[in-house]
Amino acid sequence: MQLFLLAEKPQAIHLIATWYSNEWGYIGDGRSVDELELKLKEYLNHDKLPLMMVAFDKGTFIGAAQLRFHEMDIYPEREHWLGGVYVAASSRGMGVGKALVEAIIEKAKALGVTSINLQTEDISGGLYRSLGWQTVEQVTYHGIDVLVMEKSL
Repeated sequence: MQLFLLAEKPQAIHLIATWYSNEWGYIGDGRSVDELELKLKEYLNHDKLPLMMVAFDKGTFIGAAQLRFHEMDIYPEREHWLGGVYVAASSRGMGVGKALVEAIIEKAKALGVTSINLQTEDISGGLYRSLGWQTVEQVTYHGIDVLVMEKSL
């Protein structure tokens, strides 16, 4: 498996938009494949936010994760967020998610970020808890119960 910035592999945009639309399209407006493709073009950065890491293996894109600003408007003081962590179904359970999260953390450190937040529907904290993320609180956000977590870098 190799990890790249989306800026290095922009041909992945359509696939990632499709993944995101299928996985989170139920959440609300702006989640069609076309709308997400436009949004993902904002992530074609190397050294500034927003940016995205993509996982690639044997000629296929298998996962993605984002580092972005202000994901949840109820936390205006929390600037930096890990989001959009997605692993293709055929590649789950193989460490792809962990590798993507760790790559985002390293990129954030290189950019001078000192703390990253995330929200997950997995109220147990799952992968993130096992990687040392700490619970901030559980909230209902846009009608969905989520766990908000933070990791100091």
